[in-house]
Amino acid sequence: MSAVSEAVTSSGARTREAIVRRFALTDTIFRTATRLSAILVLVLLGGVAISLITGSWQALSKFGFSFLTTESWNPVTENFGALAPIYGTIVTSAIAILIAVPIGIGIAVFLTELCPRPLRRPIGIAVELLAGIPSIIYGIWGLFVFAPFLQTTVQPFVIWLFHGIPGLNGLFAGPPYGIGMLTSSLILAIMVLPFITSITKDVFDTVPSVLKESAYGIGCTTWEVTRRVVIPYTRVGIMGGVMLGLGRALGETMAVTFVIGNAHRISASLFAPGTTISATIANEFTEADGELYTSSLVALGLILFIITFIILAIARYMLLRIDSKAGA
Repeated sequence: MSAVSEAVTSSGARTREAIVRRFALTDTIFRTATRLSAILVLVLLGGVAISLITGSWQALSKFGFSFLTTESWNPVTENFGALAPIYGTIVTSAIAILIAVPIGIGIAVFLTELCPRPLRRPIGIAVELLAGIPSIIYGIWGLFVFAPFLQTTVQPFVIWLFHGIPGLNGLFAGPPYGIGMLTSSLILAIMVLPFITSITKDVFDTVPSVLKESAYGIGCTTWEVTRRVVIPYTRVGIMGGVMLGLGRALGETMAVTFVIGNAHRISASLFAPGTTISATIANEFTEADGELYTSSLVALGLILFIITFIILAIARYMLLRIDSKAGA
Protein backbone atom coordinates (compact mmCIF):
# COMPACT_ATOMS: atom_id res chain seq x y z
CA MET A 1 0.00 0.00 0.00
CA SER A 2 2.84 2.36 0.79
CA ALA A 3 4.32 1.79 -2.67
CA VAL A 4 0.96 2.53 -4.29
CA SER A 5 0.57 5.69 -2.18
CA GLU A 6 4.03 6.85 -3.09
CA ALA A 7 3.31 6.23 -6.77
CA VAL A 8 0.05 8.19 -6.59
CA THR A 9 1.74 11.03 -4.72
CA SER A 10 4.61 11.08 -7.22
CA SER A 11 2.18 11.10 -10.13
CA GLY A 12 0.21 13.96 -8.58
CA ALA A 13 3.37 15.94 -7.98
CA ARG A 14 4.46 15.46 -11.60
CA THR A 15 1.00 16.55 -12.79
CA ARG A 16 1.09 19.71 -10.66
CA GLU A 17 4.61 20.42 -11.85
CA ALA A 18 3.53 20.06 -15.47
CA ILE A 19 0.57 22.40 -14.89
CA VAL A 20 2.84 24.97 -13.25
CA ARG A 21 5.32 24.74 -16.14
CA ARG A 22 2.49 25.16 -18.66
CA PHE A 23 1.15 28.19 -16.80
CA ALA A 24 4.64 29.66 -16.61
CA LEU A 25 5.17 29.11 -20.35
CA THR A 26 1.80 30.66 -21.18
CA ASP A 27 2.51 33.64 -18.95
CA THR A 28 5.93 34.11 -20.55
CA ILE A 29 4.45 34.01 -24.06
CA PHE A 30 1.72 36.47 -23.07
CA ARG A 31 4.21 38.85 -21.45
CA THR A 32 6.51 38.69 -24.47
CA ALA A 33 3.67 39.25 -26.94
CA THR A 34 2.36 42.30 -25.09
CA ARG A 35 5.85 43.74 -24.77
CA LEU A 36 6.51 43.25 -28.48
CA SER A 37 3.20 44.92 -29.27
CA ALA A 38 4.16 47.96 -27.21
CA ILE A 39 7.60 48.07 -28.83
CA LEU A 40 5.98 47.77 -32.28
CA VAL A 41 3.87 50.86 -31.57
CA LEU A 42 6.98 52.82 -30.62
CA VAL A 43 8.82 51.57 -33.70
CA LEU A 44 5.95 52.60 -35.98
CA LEU A 45 5.73 56.00 -34.34
CA GLY A 46 9.46 56.49 -34.67
CA GLY A 47 9.36 55.33 -38.29
CA VAL A 48 6.65 57.84 -39.14
CA ALA A 49 8.59 60.64 -37.45
CA ILE A 50 11.84 59.73 -39.21
CA SER A 51 10.09 59.50 -42.57
CA LEU A 52 8.50 62.92 -42.13
CA ILE A 53 11.76 64.51 -41.01
CA THR A 54 13.67 62.97 -43.91
CA GLY A 55 11.07 63.98 -46.47
CA SER A 56 10.78 67.55 -45.20
CA TRP A 57 14.48 68.18 -44.65
CA GLN A 58 15.01 69.93 -47.99
CA ALA A 59 12.25 72.46 -47.34
CA LEU A 60 13.24 73.02 -43.72
CA SER A 61 16.91 73.46 -44.58
CA LYS A 62 16.11 76.05 -47.26
CA PHE A 63 13.43 78.10 -45.52
CA GLY A 64 14.39 77.48 -41.91
CA PHE A 65 12.21 79.00 -39.23
CA SER A 66 10.64 81.36 -41.77
CA PHE A 67 8.69 78.36 -43.09
CA LEU A 68 6.54 78.64 -39.94
CA THR A 69 6.12 82.42 -40.10
CA THR A 70 5.57 83.01 -43.83
CA GLU A 71 2.11 83.18 -45.33
CA SER A 72 3.18 83.00 -48.99
CA TRP A 73 2.60 79.74 -50.88
CA ASN A 74 3.70 80.01 -54.50
CA PRO A 75 4.66 76.81 -56.35
CA VAL A 76 5.74 78.80 -59.44
CA THR A 77 8.47 80.71 -57.62
CA GLU A 78 8.99 77.86 -55.13
CA ASN A 79 8.33 80.13 -52.19
CA PHE A 80 6.50 78.24 -49.46
CA GLY A 81 5.29 79.11 -45.99
CA ALA A 82 3.12 77.14 -43.61
CA LEU A 83 1.59 79.94 -41.55
CA ALA A 84 -1.78 80.02 -43.33
CA PRO A 85 -2.41 76.23 -43.09
CA ILE A 86 -1.30 76.21 -39.44
CA TYR A 87 -3.60 79.11 -38.64
CA GLY A 88 -6.53 77.48 -40.42
CA THR A 89 -5.98 74.13 -38.71
CA ILE A 90 -5.83 75.58 -35.21
CA VAL A 91 -8.71 78.04 -35.65
CA THR A 92 -11.17 75.63 -37.27
CA SER A 93 -10.41 72.86 -34.76
CA ALA A 94 -10.70 75.23 -31.79
CA ILE A 95 -14.04 76.64 -32.94
CA ALA A 96 -15.35 73.14 -33.65
CA ILE A 97 -14.44 71.95 -30.15
CA LEU A 98 -15.92 75.07 -28.54
CA ILE A 99 -19.20 74.35 -30.31
CA ALA A 100 -19.27 70.56 -30.00
CA VAL A 101 -18.23 70.09 -26.36
CA PRO A 102 -21.14 71.86 -24.61
CA ILE A 103 -23.66 70.42 -27.07
CA GLY A 104 -22.22 66.92 -26.72
CA ILE A 105 -22.21 67.06 -22.93
CA GLY A 106 -25.76 68.43 -23.00
CA ILE A 107 -26.96 65.56 -25.18
CA ALA A 108 -25.24 63.06 -22.90
CA VAL A 109 -26.89 64.59 -19.83
CA PHE A 110 -30.27 64.46 -21.55
CA LEU A 111 -29.85 60.81 -22.54
CA THR A 112 -28.71 59.68 -19.09
CA GLU A 113 -30.80 61.89 -16.80
CA LEU A 114 -33.82 63.37 -18.59
CA CYS A 115 -34.71 61.36 -21.67
CA PRO A 116 -37.76 59.05 -21.43
CA ARG A 117 -36.60 55.45 -21.40
CA PRO A 118 -38.36 54.41 -24.67
CA LEU A 119 -36.53 57.19 -26.55
CA ARG A 120 -33.14 56.74 -24.92
CA ARG A 121 -31.92 53.87 -27.08
CA PRO A 122 -33.16 55.19 -30.48
CA ILE A 123 -31.61 58.61 -29.88
CA GLY A 124 -28.36 57.04 -28.68
CA ILE A 125 -28.16 54.85 -31.78
CA ALA A 126 -28.90 57.82 -34.03
CA VAL A 127 -26.07 59.79 -32.46
CA GLU A 128 -23.65 56.89 -32.88
CA LEU A 129 -24.69 56.45 -36.52
CA LEU A 130 -23.53 60.00 -37.22
CA ALA A 131 -19.98 58.87 -36.43
CA GLY A 132 -20.17 56.27 -39.20
CA ILE A 133 -21.01 58.70 -42.01
CA PRO A 134 -17.99 59.08 -44.34
CA SER A 135 -16.34 62.48 -44.23
CA ILE A 136 -16.81 63.01 -47.96
CA ILE A 137 -20.58 62.85 -47.42
CA TYR A 138 -20.28 65.64 -44.87
CA GLY A 139 -18.22 67.59 -47.38
CA ILE A 140 -20.72 67.18 -50.21
CA TRP A 141 -23.62 68.10 -47.92
CA GLY A 142 -21.70 71.09 -46.63
CA LEU A 143 -20.85 72.34 -50.12
CA PHE A 144 -24.23 71.91 -51.81
CA VAL A 145 -26.67 72.36 -48.89
CA PHE A 146 -25.12 73.94 -45.81
CA ALA A 147 -22.88 76.55 -47.47
CA PRO A 148 -25.67 77.97 -49.72
CA PHE A 149 -27.94 78.19 -46.67
CA LEU A 150 -25.30 80.14 -44.75
CA GLN A 151 -24.60 82.35 -47.76
CA THR A 152 -28.21 83.41 -48.30
CA THR A 153 -29.54 83.58 -44.74
CA VAL A 154 -27.12 83.38 -41.82
CA GLN A 155 -24.05 85.24 -43.02
CA PRO A 156 -25.83 88.37 -44.36
CA PHE A 157 -27.76 88.67 -41.08
CA VAL A 158 -24.60 88.26 -38.97
CA ILE A 159 -22.72 90.83 -41.08
CA TRP A 160 -25.58 93.30 -40.62
CA LEU A 161 -25.90 92.52 -36.90
CA PHE A 162 -22.26 93.16 -36.02
CA HIS A 163 -21.65 96.00 -38.46
CA GLY A 164 -20.07 98.93 -36.67
CA ILE A 165 -19.24 96.99 -33.49
CA PRO A 166 -15.48 97.17 -32.88
CA GLY A 167 -13.82 93.77 -32.94
CA LEU A 168 -16.87 91.80 -34.00
CA ASN A 169 -17.29 93.69 -37.28
CA GLY A 170 -13.85 92.51 -38.37
CA LEU A 171 -14.45 88.98 -37.15
CA PHE A 172 -17.64 88.68 -39.22
CA ALA A 173 -16.77 90.96 -42.13
CA GLY A 174 -16.62 90.54 -45.86
CA PRO A 175 -18.95 89.26 -48.53
CA PRO A 176 -21.00 86.15 -47.67
CA TYR A 177 -19.18 83.49 -49.65
CA GLY A 178 -20.92 80.59 -47.93
CA ILE A 179 -17.71 78.61 -47.80
CA GLY A 180 -14.94 79.66 -45.47
CA MET A 181 -13.39 79.18 -42.06
CA LEU A 182 -16.65 79.33 -40.11
CA THR A 183 -18.43 76.90 -42.42
CA SER A 184 -15.55 74.47 -42.08
CA SER A 185 -15.63 74.83 -38.29
CA LEU A 186 -19.37 74.11 -38.17
CA ILE A 187 -18.95 71.01 -40.33
CA LEU A 188 -16.13 69.81 -38.07
CA ALA A 189 -18.31 70.43 -35.01
CA ILE A 190 -21.03 68.24 -36.50
CA MET A 191 -18.48 65.53 -37.29
CA VAL A 192 -16.86 65.39 -33.83
CA LEU A 193 -20.15 65.76 -31.95
CA PRO A 194 -21.08 62.03 -32.01
CA PHE A 195 -17.65 61.02 -30.68
CA ILE A 196 -17.85 63.41 -27.74
CA THR A 197 -21.49 62.55 -27.07
CA SER A 198 -21.03 58.78 -27.19
CA ILE A 199 -18.00 58.70 -24.93
CA THR A 200 -19.52 61.19 -22.48
CA LYS A 201 -22.75 59.19 -22.33
CA ASP A 202 -20.84 55.96 -21.68
CA VAL A 203 -18.83 57.46 -18.83
CA PHE A 204 -21.97 59.05 -17.37
CA ASP A 205 -23.50 55.57 -17.24
CA THR A 206 -20.61 54.43 -15.01
CA VAL A 207 -21.59 56.79 -12.20
CA PRO A 208 -22.90 54.66 -9.31
CA SER A 209 -26.64 55.07 -8.87
CA VAL A 210 -26.22 55.41 -5.10
CA LEU A 211 -24.31 58.67 -5.57
CA LYS A 212 -27.03 60.26 -7.68
CA GLU A 213 -29.83 58.89 -5.53
CA SER A 214 -28.15 60.29 -2.43
CA ALA A 215 -27.87 63.71 -4.05
CA TYR A 216 -31.51 63.64 -5.13
CA GLY A 217 -32.44 62.47 -1.65
CA ILE A 218 -31.05 65.61 0.00
CA GLY A 219 -32.97 67.82 -2.41
CA CYS A 220 -30.51 68.45 -5.25
CA THR A 221 -31.86 69.34 -8.66
CA THR A 222 -30.82 67.59 -11.88
CA TRP A 223 -28.48 70.49 -12.66
CA GLU A 224 -26.83 70.23 -9.23
CA VAL A 225 -26.48 66.45 -9.50
CA THR A 226 -24.91 66.81 -12.95
CA ARG A 227 -22.59 69.60 -11.90
CA ARG A 228 -21.47 68.31 -8.50
CA VAL A 229 -21.71 64.53 -8.84
CA VAL A 230 -21.76 63.28 -12.43
CA ILE A 231 -19.23 65.58 -14.10
CA PRO A 232 -16.63 65.48 -11.25
CA TYR A 233 -16.87 61.68 -11.15
CA THR A 234 -16.37 61.32 -14.93
CA ARG A 235 -14.12 64.28 -15.77
CA VAL A 236 -11.25 62.07 -16.93
CA GLY A 237 -13.52 60.22 -19.37
CA ILE A 238 -15.00 63.50 -20.60
CA MET A 239 -11.52 64.85 -21.23
CA GLY A 240 -10.68 61.71 -23.19
CA GLY A 241 -13.73 62.18 -25.39
CA VAL A 242 -12.85 65.83 -26.01
CA MET A 243 -9.31 64.90 -26.98
CA LEU A 244 -10.58 62.21 -29.34
CA GLY A 245 -12.85 64.77 -30.99
CA LEU A 246 -10.01 67.29 -31.21
CA GLY A 247 -7.77 64.71 -32.85
CA ARG A 248 -10.50 64.01 -35.41
CA ALA A 249 -10.90 67.73 -36.09
CA LEU A 250 -7.17 68.34 -36.52
CA GLY A 251 -6.73 65.55 -39.05
CA GLU A 252 -9.98 65.85 -41.00
CA THR A 253 -9.31 66.24 -44.72
CA MET A 254 -12.09 65.70 -47.24
CA ALA A 255 -14.96 67.51 -45.53
CA VAL A 256 -12.76 70.52 -44.81
CA THR A 257 -11.38 70.55 -48.35
CA PHE A 258 -14.90 70.90 -49.76
CA VAL A 259 -16.02 73.88 -47.69
CA ILE A 260 -13.03 75.90 -46.50
CA GLY A 261 -12.22 77.60 -49.79
CA ASN A 262 -8.56 76.45 -50.04
CA ALA A 263 -7.03 79.93 -50.03
CA HIS A 264 -3.48 80.33 -48.72
CA ARG A 265 -4.04 83.52 -46.81
CA ILE A 266 -4.86 84.64 -43.29
CA SER A 267 -7.90 86.80 -42.71
CA ALA A 268 -9.37 88.15 -39.50
CA SER A 269 -12.86 87.37 -40.79
CA LEU A 270 -14.26 83.91 -40.14
CA PHE A 271 -16.32 84.22 -43.32
CA ALA A 272 -13.20 84.44 -45.50
CA PRO A 273 -11.81 81.37 -47.30
CA GLY A 274 -8.77 79.70 -45.81
CA THR A 275 -7.01 76.37 -45.71
CA THR A 276 -5.72 73.74 -43.31
CA ILE A 277 -2.69 71.49 -43.31
CA SER A 278 -4.59 68.36 -44.27
CA ALA A 279 -6.60 70.18 -46.97
CA THR A 280 -3.44 71.61 -48.51
CA ILE A 281 -1.75 68.21 -48.63
CA ALA A 282 -4.83 66.55 -50.13
CA ASN A 283 -5.26 69.24 -52.78
CA GLU A 284 -1.68 69.61 -53.93
CA PHE A 285 0.29 66.44 -53.25
CA THR A 286 -0.64 64.78 -56.55
CA GLU A 287 0.34 67.95 -58.45
CA ALA A 288 3.66 68.53 -56.70
CA ASP A 289 6.17 68.20 -59.53
CA GLY A 290 9.30 69.50 -57.84
CA GLU A 291 11.36 68.10 -54.98
CA LEU A 292 11.10 71.33 -53.00
CA TYR A 293 7.32 71.43 -53.51
CA THR A 294 6.95 67.84 -52.33
CA SER A 295 9.29 68.43 -49.41
CA SER A 296 7.22 71.45 -48.34
CA LEU A 297 4.05 69.37 -48.31
CA VAL A 298 5.77 66.67 -46.26
CA ALA A 299 6.93 69.42 -43.90
CA LEU A 300 3.28 70.38 -43.44
CA GLY A 301 2.60 66.78 -42.45
CA LEU A 302 5.46 66.95 -39.94
CA ILE A 303 4.01 70.13 -38.45
CA LEU A 304 0.59 68.49 -38.10
CA PHE A 305 2.28 65.51 -36.43
CA ILE A 306 4.02 67.82 -33.94
CA ILE A 307 0.84 69.82 -33.25
CA THR A 308 -1.08 66.63 -32.54
CA PHE A 309 1.69 65.35 -30.28
CA ILE A 310 1.80 68.63 -28.33
CA ILE A 311 -1.97 68.68 -27.85
CA LEU A 312 -2.01 65.08 -26.66
CA ALA A 313 0.84 65.83 -24.27
CA ILE A 314 -1.07 68.82 -22.87
CA ALA A 315 -4.17 66.66 -22.50
CA ARG A 316 -2.15 64.02 -20.65
CA TYR A 317 -0.73 66.66 -18.35
CA MET A 318 -4.22 67.99 -17.63
CA LEU A 319 -5.43 64.49 -16.81
CA LEU A 320 -2.53 64.02 -14.40
CA ARG A 321 -3.38 67.33 -12.74
CA ILE A 322 -7.01 66.27 -12.41
CA ASP A 323 -5.99 62.94 -10.86
CA SER A 324 -3.61 64.63 -8.42
CA LYS A 325 -6.28 67.10 -7.32
CA ALA A 326 -8.77 64.28 -6.88
CA GLY A 327 -6.25 62.39 -4.76
CA ALA A 328 -5.53 65.46 -2.67
